[in-house]
Order: sequence, then structure tokens, then C-alpha cells
Amino acid sequence: MASWYEFVFLGGMRIMDNFVSLAELSDDERDKACQKYQIIEPYINDEVLLKTIAGNSGIPIRTLGSWIKNYRSHGLAGLVRRSRDDKGLPRQYDAILQKTIEGIYLKKPMLSGANIHTLISEYCNKNNLKVPSYRSVCRIISNIPDDMVLLGQQGSKTYRQQYDLLHIRATDKPNELWQADHVLLDFDILNDKNKPQKPWLTVVIDDCSRAICGYELSFLSPSAQKTSLCFRHAIWRKSDPDWNILGVPEIFYTDHGSDFTSKHIEQVCIDLKIRLIFSQVAQPRGRGKIERFFRTLNQKLIHTLQAVTQNGTQKIFINLKSLDALVSAFIIEYNHTIHPEIGETPAARWQRNGFLPQLLDSLEYLDLLLLNEAKPRRILRDGIRFQGLRYIDTILASYIGESVVIRYSPSNITSIRVFYKGRFLCQPICPELSQLKVGIKEIQHARNARRKKLKKEIIERKSLVDAVIEASSIYFQSSDNNDEPLLTTEAKQNQLKIYKHE
Repeated sequence: MASWYEFVFLGGMRIMDNFVSLAELSDDERDKACQKYQIIEPYINDEVLLKTIAGNSGIPIRTLGSWIKNYRSHGLAGLVRRSRDDKGLPRQYDAILQKTIEGIYLKKPMLSGANIHTLISEYCNKNNLKVPSYRSVCRIISNIPDDMVLLGQQGSKTYRQQYDLLHIRATDKPNELWQADHVLLDFDILNDKNKPQKPWLTVVIDDCSRAICGYELSFLSPSAQKTSLCFRHAIWRKSDPDWNILGVPEIFYTDHGSDFTSKHIEQVCIDLKIRLIFSQVAQPRGRGKIERFFRTLNQKLIHTLQAVTQNGTQKIFINLKSLDALVSAFIIEYNHTIHPEIGETPAARWQRNGFLPQLLDSLEYLDLLLLNEAKPRRILRDGIRFQGLRYIDTILASYIGESVVIRYSPSNITSIRVFYKGRFLCQPICPELSQLKVGIKEIQHARNARRKKLKKEIIERKSLVDAVIEASSIYFQSSDNNDEPLLTTEAKQNQLKIYKHE
């Protein structure tokens, strides 16, 4: 009968003539197989050379080659260490005993060499095996790789921080990989309630050229809606001819935030045939390019605005519309400024070799995918009513009385997009706002201001009425004190009115 040492320290080691299925492996064997796969994964994905992995891990190339061959032939189960048929021979026995000593040392809590030698000696004596010397045990322990000791004793997180290969994503053509991220700008502007508030900026950057593809600036916290608006701006044509970065990317690389992992974003990427890749949880690696842009924006624009708006002891506040125009101008200038890492401007790098991006057929199709702010409405004789505004278009005349769905951007409601039975119908405009770019927050702010003004005027009028009533009551009271009747006590007799000739 096997001793408890075999089950605790040898992991229930079995003899296998052939590879077994993954279902037959124990949890411990699966974990060990996964550790081996993580080591060879960069080579399997054609990210690094096998020689590089061997140099970083300290594992011979021949061993790594054997792992790769077994993995490709038998999957994860092929990475499980198999016992040989010649178990019991001195050479094989020494190898197993060495693994056992290493396994004991790597378990928590860490035992000293003397304690490990005592356990191994007891095990060998019970099984009539040759007892290794204390010096041999210490030599085996000292030969255990440092990364293996760190992983076994301090866990995966500490191991990754010190030994994991840092894979820097590199692309060689525009729109091959886009990255997106949010940042809370350290600059207060006036919100719709005329109170200082910091806005959120969402940016999409092209990995190859470092060009900024699109952005979204608002008081909205990071969300799927905010990401959709930014993605829409990045994919479609810009109103400024100097900003010609557009198209559909092949890969969209982002973090594990709920705004990026939402089903809405995932469905959009699937429909547009975009490969969605998330960085590892709590390990936002390979995202230095977009973070460097945020630092540049903060140093060159935000710090300048902070200095300009600080007028002595008084601070001058700007609104969201003004900041949006400044951010847009800054991004255009950034795209046409020589980047120190690539030695040319991001715009020139993006247009190199006459690059032609993949475009969508229509903005309406993109809106149907990305603009998840949808409201049901009925077409009236004077157009469509939304947020107290009227939207008109000649096409609506043929659909009076029909129910439709409107989609809109919260940052600009000068026009809306109307969909009838899932198909784009038209884009009516609001005549009062057609020459402006007005957001829903600005409309709400105007309404609130009007409401406050009316309330103030009503209060003023009520105060005048109260003053009159109060003055009247004082007059009545003073009259009572003078014992002067206010009204005659005699009842007036009702008289019948007759005409003059009567």
C-alpha cells in the first residue's frame, strides 16, 4: 500500500505507457501542464523565438521542443510528465526522488533542508530504498530554479511581476490594432448646473501610427454608451479635412472594464468582423502608447489651461463646448506633429504606401450598431417631438401616424436618426438648432434656467400679494380698535328695477 508521502508529495504519480485524455488527469497534473503551456505559449503564437524563451526560463531548448511537440500532438494532456516503464532502475529512481525533494521544498510552508532529509529518509527506509545523504538533498534544493521557487512560494502574481515575458504589441500596418481607454481630466469646467466638474475623455489610438482615431468628451462616466460614441467617431469620416484617420480596425485591444466587456460592444465587434482582445485582469500590459498620449495631453493642454484660467485669486471656468473644441484642435495638431518614437507624424505614418482603410457603406448602419440611445416615437403632422423640440424632414410626410425608433447622440441633438421597422428612414433636423451643435445637457440647462427665472418671478409676485394682504389686515385691525364700522349693519332692501315709463 502506498504511503501518505506518495499521495502528498508525489501527487498520486501513475505509470502511463501512452498519453491519457485531459479528463483522466488530476487537478494537480492539469495545473502543472498549464504552467508548462504558459511558458511555451509565446512561441506557439509566433510572438518570440524558442531561444528567447529558453534564455528567460532557464529550460533547455530540447526540453521546450519536446513540450511543444507533445502539446501539438496530444493537447494539454501531452504536457503532463509521464513515468517510464523502467521505473525502479537506479537512474529513473534518482530522477523521481529528486522531483519529490523539489516538490516538498516548493510546498508551503517552506521546510528546511534538515526537515526534508528527515522526511525522505523515513520514506526510503519504509520502502527499502537507498537513503540520499543530507548533502545530496541540499544540492538538489540549491539547483531548483529561482523562478520556480518564487512561483511555488509566493504565487503567480509575484512571479508575473518579476519573470513574465513582457510582450509589447507591435503592428506594421495602419488599422491593424486599435486601443481605447478613458481618463478623468484634472480640469474643472462648468456642467449643465453651472457647477465645476471634471469631464471624462475617451480616446481610440492606432497602434502602428500612434494617430488618434477618435475621441468622446463628456461628463458621462465610462460606460458602453460612451465607448460606442467614441468608436463611432473613430470609424467614420471627420468634419475637419485635416483629420482623415478612419476605417474599421482588424483588432480592438482594451482592458477588462465593464464598459468594454459589455455584450453591446462585443456584438458590434462580431458584426463588423473585429477581433476583440482584452488585456489580462489587473495587468494592463502593452497599453503604454495610449497612456503616453494622455500624459502629453495633460502636460501640454491641461496644464496650460489651468494656468490660463487662474486669474490671480479668481478662477475662470469654461464650458464643455469650449473644451471640446480645444481637445479636437489639440488632437489634430498631435496627429501632424513628428512623433519621437516613429520619426514622422502619425498622420504621415497612417497614410504611408497609399493605405486604403476598410469603410462601411453608410453612417446609418454604423448608428444602428453603435447608438444604443433609442427612443420610440410617433410621427405627427408637424414632425417628431423629442425633448420638447420639433424635428422635421420632407420624408416624414409619407409616414404620419406611424411608430418609429429614433437614435441620437447625447452630445449633439441638433438632428436625430429615424428608423422605421429596423431600417433607416431619414435624419430630420431641429430648425431652431440647425446652425448649432447643442447637446441634451445644454437643452436641460436652458430649461432649468428658464424654470428658475419663472420661479423667481412668481416668488416676487407672491411677496407683493403677501404685502398687500398684510397691509389690509393691519387696516382692518386698526379700524376695529376705533370702533368704526367697516360695513353698514343695515340690510339693504331688495328693490325691483322698473323702466322709466313705468
